Amino acid sequence: MNYEKQLATKFFVLLVFCTLLLILSGCTSTSARKELFYFNAIYSQGQYIEAANFELKKHGGEKAGPSNLLQKLQAATALRYAKQYSQSTKLFDECEDAFKHYNEKGRAGSSLASVLVNDTVLDYRGEEYDGIMVNTYKALNFWKLGEKDLARIEFNRALDRQRRAKERFAKEIAKIKGGIAKKQAEQDAKAKKDKAPSVNINKAVNNPQVGKILEKKYSNLHAFEAYPDFINPFTTYMAGLFFMSEGDYSKASTLLKETYGMVGENPFVADDFVKVEKALDGKAAQDNCIWIIFENGLGPVKEELVVNLPIIYADKAVLTGIALPKLKLRKGAYPYLYVNGRSSDKGRIRTEPLASMERVVQTEFAKDYTGILTRAIISALMKAYAQHVAEKKYGAPGALASLIYQVATTSADIRIWTALPKDFQVAKIKCPENGSVTITIPDGNKVEVKVSASECSLIYIKIPKAGADISYDVLKL
Repeated sequence: MNYEKQLATKFFVLLVFCTLLLILSGCTSTSARKELFYFNAIYSQGQYIEAANFELKKHGGEKAGPSNLLQKLQAATALRYAKQYSQSTKLFDECEDAFKHYNEKGRAGSSLASVLVNDTVLDYRGEEYDGIMVNTYKALNFWKLGEKDLARIEFNRALDRQRRAKERFAKEIAKIKGGIAKKQAEQDAKAKKDKAPSVNINKAVNNPQVGKILEKKYSNLHAFEAYPDFINPFTTYMAGLFFMSEGDYSKASTLLKETYGMVGENPFVADDFVKVEKALDGKAAQDNCIWIIFENGLGPVKEELVVNLPIIYADKAVLTGIALPKLKLRKGAYPYLYVNGRSSDKGRIRTEPLASMERVVQTEFAKDYTGILTRAIISALMKAYAQHVAEKKYGAPGALASLIYQVATTSADIRIWTALPKDFQVAKIKCPENGSVTITIPDGNKVEVKVSASECSLIYIKIPKAGADISYDVLKL
């Protein structure tokens, strides 16, 4: 009787603990999703100040630590389109400090520590494209403010990040492999101590049945034309325009040639490259022109996908659920914008595709996928092992408690920088004689932008969603 009371007490304690864990886990996840949903809702309407203040107030203001990296990225982007360039740059500086902090700690090794729970227990550490876009946006902020020396530094940093991204990614893959070996050794020792069957991590991770199931669930994982090795054509092109405006035609030529190789069908990029090449040959300099950059729509978000997979444990295939993130693409604001040139021009010029932020995100997500899946499978293995040991020690109550824990902690990391656009577009016209450029959207609404009639300028337009206010600014080249 005494044994039964002890068992009942253990069962009650375990059940209460696991129930609380389930509730807390659900509340945390729901809160994070609500926060993301609210930011996206107000940001997509062009309420940039409100969106920035929401993130800053929610997470302790501008001086919050590196653990609030994602919120700072969101707020800094919103402030940029509210034309609060200095404050935006200050926040982007703090984002760079966070990148440095996490790079010094290493991403992959510590991420394997999440296998007993899930990736959401880790701080958001940023993607490679996050860092590249931070430097690009900082460069554009400085360019707008006329601080061209600082803009040059930021463009060079962005280009250097692109160059080093492939090398860093290779190191992360090596760390993941080393982490698996270390985890296997730890598990073998633990299984020996618990007198329980060990788990074969490599066998589980490389199970061909898992691959077949996931191919169906992720049928579109590679259904896009990837950009080469983390290169963002927008960053490369904007750097090319900047160095061209500074008279550094040699560097501009290299960058515009690289851009042209990725977006060869774009007539404006082709024209820029040809004219820079002519300038290098000592021929006529670039005509006075107006460039129009259209930052269009909203970039991808992540959704949770729960998949039942056969996880091999103790030489048996145990069907268990794992949670994985899945990209969901969002709509562009408009397919293009019309640009009126001089009164003598025939027809209207239309913006043309320059860079797809979706492809940039998809390229990196596909490369990260191996690590994401590996951690999810190891997590499922560790929980299956824990359930086996709990059942062995505590019987049915232990097995039930372990099952509740597994359900409570099976969750995908859906954090992503949602303030980025769907794509970037470009157009170019000669400087208008009347100093006015008319930007018309397909629904008929238009905006008149005043520019110099005799000097090169760049009109930067942001429209997150159809019907949202048109945000624009003019940079002097």
